[in-house]
Amino acid sequence: MAGFLSMLRRTYLAVYNWAVFIGWAQVLFLAVKTLKESGHEHVYSAVEKPLQLAQTAAILEVLPLLTATLPQISSRLYLTWIILHSFPEVQTHFLVSSLTISWSITEIIRYSFFGMKEAFGATPSFLLWLRYSTFLVMYPIGISSEVGLIYLALPHIKVSEKFCIRMPNKWNFSFDNFYIAFIALGIYVPGSPHMYRYMLSQRKKALSKSKRE
Repeated sequence: MAGFLSMLRRTYLAVYNWAVFIGWAQVLFLAVKTLKESGHEHVYSAVEKPLQLAQTAAILEVLPLLTATLPQISSRLYLTWIILHSFPEVQTHFLVSSLTISWSITEIIRYSFFGMKEAFGATPSFLLWLRYSTFLVMYPIGISSEVGLIYLALPHIKVSEKFCIRMPNKWNFSFDNFYIAFIALGIYVPGSPHMYRYMLSQRKKALSKSKRE
């Protein structure tokens, strides 16, 4: 029974990882194609649906993975739905292009890495290197784009009061998305360097282990 459940789990994870890999590959293809043919102003409209689907699919990851990547998943869902989807004013900015391209490259590598690992029990050495090396460039680009887009959305959040709950109301509760956006920006300040250092340490461990093997 235990062996059957283990096989079922690995099959589920292999299918899931390759399915999301295809989604992110579509995002990258559409982003690059549109950027080349029509300019950065049209990138979001081209990638909107596949981006939303691929990024939201992250919540389907099994609990151990979800727990480990919760901060990243949360921030990306916030960018995808609360910022990009909800505020058209930022959708034509060039930062959308850098965001979607950096995200998609990172996720294509990540999901193919785990897809290979679950399907075959091992990954090629070049994919291992990419998994633990491309973040050196992609992470700063992605984080800068995320911070920039939240900052650009601030005046539109304030004027529109979208997702805000004002007093008085029957719940005796208030919520201001403008301040949530400020808090999100504040979290990036200590959070980003900490995450970058953590990924550097993980890179050192993973690549050192692969050399020994």
